[in-house]
Amino acid sequence: MLLAAVLSAPLPADTSVVLDGVTVTDQLRQQQLMRSSQSVISVNRDYIRQNFSGSLMQTLEGIPGIKAMAIGSGQSKPIIRGLGFNRMVVTEDGIKHEGQQWGDDHGLEIDQFAIDRVEVVKGPAALLYGGDAIGGVVNLYTNHVPSKPFEGAIQLFRRSNNEQLGVSAKIGGRHGRFFYRANMTLIDYADYKVPTDSIQYYSYWIKLKDQRLRNTAGSERDGSLTLGYAGYNFHTDVRVSDSYSKSGFFANAHGLEVRLSEIDYDCSRRDISLPYQWVNHLKVLSHTTWRTDSTQVELNLAYQNNLREELTEPVSHGYMPQPDGSLERRFNKNTYTAALRLHTWLASHELRGGTSFEYQHNRRSGWGFIIPDFETLSTGLFLMDRYHVNERLILNAGLRYDYTRTHISGYTDWYETPVSAVSSVYKQRSATMTRHFNSLTWSAGLNYSVGRWVMKANIGKSFRVPIPKELGADGVNYHIFRYERGNSTLDPEESYQLDASLNWSNDHLTVQFEPYLNYFPNYIYLNPTSDYVEGLQLYEYNQAKVIRWGFEAEADWHISRHWDAVLKGEYLYARQLSGRKKYYTLPFSTPWSIDAEGKYSFQWHGDCFVRLNAHIVGAQNDIVPPEKPTDGYFTLNLAIGKELPLGKTTLKLALHADNLLNKRYYNHTSYYRLIDVPEPGRNLSFLLGIEF
Repeated sequence: MLLAAVLSAPLPADTSVVLDGVTVTDQLRQQQLMRSSQSVISVNRDYIRQNFSGSLMQTLEGIPGIKAMAIGSGQSKPIIRGLGFNRMVVTEDGIKHEGQQWGDDHGLEIDQFAIDRVEVVKGPAALLYGGDAIGGVVNLYTNHVPSKPFEGAIQLFRRSNNEQLGVSAKIGGRHGRFFYRANMTLIDYADYKVPTDSIQYYSYWIKLKDQRLRNTAGSERDGSLTLGYAGYNFHTDVRVSDSYSKSGFFANAHGLEVRLSEIDYDCSRRDISLPYQWVNHLKVLSHTTWRTDSTQVELNLAYQNNLREELTEPVSHGYMPQPDGSLERRFNKNTYTAALRLHTWLASHELRGGTSFEYQHNRRSGWGFIIPDFETLSTGLFLMDRYHVNERLILNAGLRYDYTRTHISGYTDWYETPVSAVSSVYKQRSATMTRHFNSLTWSAGLNYSVGRWVMKANIGKSFRVPIPKELGADGVNYHIFRYERGNSTLDPEESYQLDASLNWSNDHLTVQFEPYLNYFPNYIYLNPTSDYVEGLQLYEYNQAKVIRWGFEAEADWHISRHWDAVLKGEYLYARQLSGRKKYYTLPFSTPWSIDAEGKYSFQWHGDCFVRLNAHIVGAQNDIVPPEKPTDGYFTLNLAIGKELPLGKTTLKLALHADNLLNKRYYNHTSYYRLIDVPEPGRNLSFLLGIEF
């Protein structure tokens, strides 16, 4: 009983196995590694602050296997082992975050400065989180309970490349067993710079003023309030958060309208002109826990509203007449979530079980069409058992059953399309349909510890239902420079996976190797074709047998009291085994990468460190025609941090310099690469924090 409690109880934040030189004892490290048969990495607020690099996902890119798909300069989407969008889950305080995550140009509507701790689960986690967790999970926690009657922090930050300015403040307090927390963040940024004077788009050479991508400025406003009760056996809290952001789309990409528009896009670096998007995400969630010495019951309830609009100058394409107004697309998504979990210990068995319910209601409007209206009802039931054979060996196995009902509403164009010389029709782009999906998934794994070694292995089956966009899309997506078409006959996506982990450590050296293998009998992907519709390249949703394998490796060397060195890398191989692109890889497959870091820590009126990072990315020539290859690149990055105690307050400084040499390079996973836009040039991020 005691062993089970030790291995399953959350560890303090400062003992998390992080990638930034946090030193822990061998015993605590092994306890952390033995908590799960999967690869799980936790980082705390200090890691987030020291690696601040714009968006939250860009900050977490230092974790092997984690990538950020950049969306301009203010937002990004997470990718785990090459899988993103609806193949991975982002949770906030145990609730799955639900926005318009199907889109390449939709970032996370979450205040990164409200996050206290991040837990990344690499590999399938579908048993606990449902079918979308084939690739993994990013768990975000804002549930720190204040320990003093009044405490808080203020952070000021700036980024040089896009002239970002921001301020974030949080306060909290605990009075007896009652506590509160409040956060607010304000951000404003200008058009960002790239290390080139011009780009090429469909054989047009586009000149850039002062090397800036015109109309990529933006702003963000976030706020949240938490009220709670924290007793010994009972904990409950209610959190209300609201996130609003507005950002421009690179003007030249939206139909080359800069050549035709009356808007002077170069008059100001901070103007947000048409085309642009705004999104507001309201979230109300409740977290309640009741526990005894051997049992814990957890209930999570949430309501989310995601309201998003894309606006542009009226642009006609195909047979569409010039529309009235600037509202191209509007999406209004309401999500209701409930999850009940039980965690108990019986002798040497640690049992987890639970059920979940989710209902989504999404409505569209505007003169442009890309996805239909839909309602989705999902429910699941799971049971897991971790059997502690002895202190060295833990076995685990689990089952999950999911049922999903998706209803898609038909959509017909508001204008006529000619079908002959004498007749026209209102073209139907999406048919009304109702699909039912269900699946039984399973997982089994083990943890084995001997001496300085910890070995893990996990095998299982995952399941993902096709989302409404994959089933019913049919329209122009100007922001990604393509025409997208769904497939109403898609089958549910299945995945069989094997992942393992081998860890060795002593007082000075830690080595970790994590291989994985995925087999998809019916992988769903957006296939680039050689056809063009309404002037843009046609992408169609297809299914194929796919095999994916790869690994992450890392070595941390604690050289001395002052010096630390890290070498880490990752590799991914993907191949289609059937379908139209048999023997090709998957579109936007991530290339291999290696990071070498050196860190010097010292005392000078407080804790200080300097870290230099060399980031090397290989060329990606393994592509899916007509996709283009991407050259490899090398960047040099610098981080400096300092903590200065000032009485009852602490001053924390962080400087992060990306692409110090101002290299021109392309990210193979970025959709801006399709129009010859390189990644941002040299960028200095500065953060000043005061904690009291």
